[in-house]
Order: sequence, then C-alpha cells, then structure tokens
Amino acid sequence: MLLALLVGRRGWQRIKLPTPDLIQCLILGMLGVAASNYFYYVAIQRTSVAIAIVVQYTAPVWVLLYVVARGQQKLSLQKVAAVGVAITGIALTIGIVGAKSASPLRLDTYGFLAAVLASFSFAFYNVGGHRILARHDRWRVLVWTLVSAAVFWLFVNPPWKVFAAHYTPAQWAFLFIFSMISVLGSFSLYFLGLQYLEPTRAVIASCLEPVFSILLAAALLGEGVRPIQTLGIVLVLSAIVIVQLPGRGASSEQEQDSIAVEPIE
Repeated sequence: MLLALLVGRRGWQRIKLPTPDLIQCLILGMLGVAASNYFYYVAIQRTSVAIAIVVQYTAPVWVLLYVVARGQQKLSLQKVAAVGVAITGIALTIGIVGAKSASPLRLDTYGFLAAVLASFSFAFYNVGGHRILARHDRWRVLVWTLVSAAVFWLFVNPPWKVFAAHYTPAQWAFLFIFSMISVLGSFSLYFLGLQYLEPTRAVIASCLEPVFSILLAAALLGEGVRPIQTLGIVLVLSAIVIVQLPGRGASSEQEQDSIAVEPIE
C-alpha cells in the first residue's frame, strides 16, 4: 500500500495498466506471490522447514516443464542438469540429506500438499511475471501485484487480529523496517531480474535464498556451517553457472529470446 501511495504521488498515470494486464497482475499477486507464501507457511507448520523448502524449490522443475511444453524453450541436458543440481544443493544446504543429528522428518499429507502448491505458485509468478514485465515497467507491475497480495492477506489475517496482538512501538517499527527490506526490497529486485532473465534462469538463481540464510546465520548468529552444507552451497552456485552457460547452437535461440523479452520502460 505504501508503494502505491509513493508512486501515486508522482501521477497515477505512472501505474496505470490496460485492463487485461491489470487483471493479470492481480491474479499474479493473489495466486502467485500471496499463495506461495501462504502455502509455504502451512507446509512449515504441518511438516518441517526442511521439507517445505525442498518441495517449494522444486519450482524450477515446473517452470522448465512449462516453457518446454509451450515451445518457448527446448529441453536440454544443460537445463535438466542445472535443475537437478540446484535441488540437490538445497537438500544438502538445509540438512535434509547427510545430517547425522537431524530430527525425524514429519510427513503430513496436508502439509506436503501445501508445499507442492507453494512450488506451483512460485513457478506461476516466475512465468507470469516474466511475461508481463516484458511489456510494462516493473514498478507498475509491482504495485498491482503487491496490492493484490495485500488484499489476500487482509482476508487471511484481518487487521483486528494484528492489533489484538498489542505490539509495542518498537515492535511495530521493527515490523515496518522488516517489511520494507524483506518484501518491498526483495520483490522489487526480483522483478527487476525477471525483466531480463528467462523464467528458468531466474527461478534457479532464486535457489540462493536458503544459501544466504545459512551464511547470514553463520555470520550474524555464530552458527557453524557443516562440510555437507558447504557442498550444498557449492552445488547451488554450480547450478546457477550451468544454466547461464550457452549451449550448443543456442546463440540464435538466445538472440530470439532477448528480442522477445526486452522490457519496456
């Protein structure tokens, strides 16, 4: 809402969109951004963080299958390898594989289904966001996407429930700063990336999220990084490098893609 007010002060024409694209942004925000977060939280609550993260980050698989099925890209060993290496790297990074003292995994049907739906939603807003960002400035898309996501959360967690928590002024300040950095900042940068990267590359790059979580915890909280986690981090970084490498005969295909997705500012 704050983003809409700030941009709106510079003229509402700046965020005006044609009706079909506006509807697409609203759907993207509700069924993509908001739904992926909602189902991810449900998955954590019903299963475990490890299962929720690994299943959610199968999103590169769905993105790859979608773009291949639509004929937007050709299936290549390079892309399949990058997806597989990225998912394996995440599994090692968060300790779901190779951890000696890991707590037993809680497999819950509803929680697992929620994690799968989170991965579908994540894949959906990568593909849909890339498509609409090729036609419009990212701030226009970001405003309406986040407005739609905010409306979703107003129904899921109404304001009176939030106020009933009786947060202190310091806690409200923390929540405001946290939302500006982790929501507005992160989504604005991610949407910028989606303008210039095809969905497969963007979603594999997003696999760095759990990697940075581990590294920040080590740097700020003094948590140790086990060798198996280091291997996982290396695999995730390798996947990002693999998917960025040009394949055989890919120059003309990449040239065609770059023309098709050049963002309009």
